[in-house]
Amino acid sequence: MLVLASASPRRQELISLINEDVIICPSSVDESYSTDVNAEAVPEMLAVRKALDVSKKHPNDTVIGCDTSVIIGNEILGKPKDSEDAKRMLKLLSGKTHKVITGCAIFKGGKSVSFSETTEVTFYALTDKDIEEYISTNEPNDKAGAYGIQGKGSLLVKKIDGDYFNVVGLPVARLNKVLKMI
Repeated sequence: MLVLASASPRRQELISLINEDVIICPSSVDESYSTDVNAEAVPEMLAVRKALDVSKKHPNDTVIGCDTSVIIGNEILGKPKDSEDAKRMLKLLSGKTHKVITGCAIFKGGKSVSFSETTEVTFYALTDKDIEEYISTNEPNDKAGAYGIQGKGSLLVKKIDGDYFNVVGLPVARLNKVLKMI
């Protein structure tokens, strides 16, 4: 059985492209990390933690843990605390290219494998009005980096280089290839 260690509705939808018969079992691990860790290594590290946690409850199943981070420079932009935090993030991303990195970890029958997928996303230069209008949709509230590319956040994006689904939260094509190899 395939077990997804995530509560994300977007990941749940995307995993069904690989297998429709999936158990959803979100991890409850601590997602904090040391600021000494390179920002680009954090998503994979957290994915491993999540998969390991859930694999203890599902030792005979294939468990997938994931974590997606929006990174600009060496700063990870998590989910905004409030609209002011969302505004700060969107101003930081305005007119610039940032990385979206999803870490994936798979635990299956005593074996484990993990990887990270990186997509570069470039935003248009945003006016204060653009930012206010987007924040008023409430879409940024539960999204890393304060935007969702699959929704109205797509209007902020000038271009992407890499896997679109990675930005949504799950690099399904690569994950499918890796699942077939283990």
